[in-house]
Amino acid sequence: EALQHWGEVQNGGDGWRIEELPGDFGKEFPSEEVHTYFVTSYEWCRKAQVIDLRAEGYGEELMDAAQPKVVVKDWYAGRSDAGCLYALCVTLLAESGAVLAEYSSDTIAIPQDSDGSWAEISHTFSGYGPGLRFVRFEHGGQDSVFWKGWYGVRVTNSSVTVQP
Repeated sequence: EALQHWGEVQNGGDGWRIEELPGDFGKEFPSEEVHTYFVTSYEWCRKAQVIDLRAEGYGEELMDAAQPKVVVKDWYAGRSDAGCLYALCVTLLAESGAVLAEYSSDTIAIPQDSDGSWAEISHTFSGYGPGLRFVRFEHGGQDSVFWKGWYGVRVTNSSVTVQP
């Protein structure tokens, strides 16, 4: 589906690209169900998606009364021949757009001599209060060697899960 569901896209350098696993100087992904990944370029690339919880079947009463945990996960990797940077920011939003809670990772630097292995980052939101209607998921990065092409961070298997 390429970038179809990503509403806000920043295409720095040569922009985002989709590649097949394991990719040049990369490692296989830990799940056989995942076959592709997004990869960034030599300037910062970001993409964001806003998830409407009501449209996904989570009613206002459930979200306001139960305030179920919201678990966000993302997988990222570098190439073994190029260093890169990665960052994740997830925001819980009310109907008005007011921020109820936010998680921002540090900017993670993957060195040029890494082995290209995949790493998972996750965060669990709880106790965020009533009014949650949207989840805004944003991630991105760039290579740190500034090579033309797609030598930046690789991302795949992103997820947002509402737990009972």
